[in-house]
Amino acid sequence: MPDVMSSSRLIGVGVGPGDPELVTVKGVNALRAADVVVVPVMDTGERGRAEATVLHYVGQEKVVRVVFALNERTDRGRRESAWDAAGQRVAALLTAHGAVAFATIGDPNVYSTFTYLAQTIAELVPGTVVETVPGITAMQDLAARSGAVLTEGTEPLTLVPVTAGAQALKDALAGPGTVVAYKFGRQAEEVAEALRETGRIDDAVWGSALGLPEESVRPAADLDGAPLPYLSTLIAPARRDGGRGGKL
Repeated sequence: MPDVMSSSRLIGVGVGPGDPELVTVKGVNALRAADVVVVPVMDTGERGRAEATVLHYVGQEKVVRVVFALNERTDRGRRESAWDAAGQRVAALLTAHGAVAFATIGDPNVYSTFTYLAQTIAELVPGTVVETVPGITAMQDLAARSGAVLTEGTEPLTLVPVTAGAQALKDALAGPGTVVAYKFGRQAEEVAEALRETGRIDDAVWGSALGLPEESVRPAADLDGAPLPYLSTLIAPARRDGGRGGKL
């Protein structure tokens, strides 16, 4: 058994938005080098994107599924209980193994469950070394698949989770630069309204299930108010009317 006070490592590995080819070489190496790879699953039990991606690179026998109740968005007490239980499960793994990887879609430092897990482990297993391996984000993948340019010159880039409310998105759209919206599927109607109100809908694009068979990449003008997959991503590019290099 390793000395958890000095040698245990918890590595958050970003595995991208779903396309297994978008996992970095460093990410693949980290997954393969770890003793076990933890993947988050909902309490309903279905395989998530992180797990599906990981299985392209490591065997099922190395994967440990840990419930995080990721579909719980209203009952804070239940959500935190799930986090505590997940933390205890990972803490037990760290007492038995020297290196535990946690696979997260996108990047482990961008709206990731890994953040909460790392905070919990810091309390449960003091001395654990926490590392992260960056991953390709959904906004980068959507930009590549749609041809939308995220930033030019001095333009700012604002990332808004629409779970924070439609007003946060409206405020961002009223400002300069490119606006990216995450997790807006259940509020697609409000998002379309905000884009129209701010005159930003014509150049905007949205996508879901990027890199998967059910992938959809469409102009935001096609939004008809119907609910979209929860993990939909929107890019509203900056207004660019100064010609090439106009924002330099």
